[in-house]
Amino acid sequence: MAYWMVIGLWLVYLALTANLEVSNLVLGLLIATGLTGLLRPPRSAFALRQLPGVLLALGRYLFVILVEAIKSGLIAARLVLNPALPVKPGIIAIPSGCDSELATALSAHAITLAPGELVVEIDEQGVMYTHTLDATRAAHYVAEAQEMRRELLRRIFP
Repeated sequence: MAYWMVIGLWLVYLALTANLEVSNLVLGLLIATGLTGLLRPPRSAFALRQLPGVLLALGRYLFVILVEAIKSGLIAARLVLNPALPVKPGIIAIPSGCDSELATALSAHAITLAPGELVVEIDEQGVMYTHTLDATRAAHYVAEAQEMRRELLRRIFP
């Protein structure tokens, strides 16, 4: 069993409950152990020398997500505040291109964080069907943004 995952989940549980009574400590440990058993983390060797590159990619990923959220928020506000309301909503297919399910889920989360976009389904091949406010310009924009996220997620999850 992955003890690092049990300890991590246990610490998250304790931070969220903010209760350090013995009964809560035991309950948190049982929940963390059960979740780790259900999730069955992969047994991959993580080299310590990979950590700086992973942390750098994670920092860039979070910065890119923040910038994308701000830009798409401004675009969505402009669309909504325009009296003519030039909105052409639609659903577009975005291939995730990620090898791991976790990277695909994080990519879908990043898309959903952007105002005016929502991932409604992910199929077996990792294609994310996304509802967007302006489907006419979304295909090119989303392809560029997805490629950047994909490369950063590949560095984070080698």
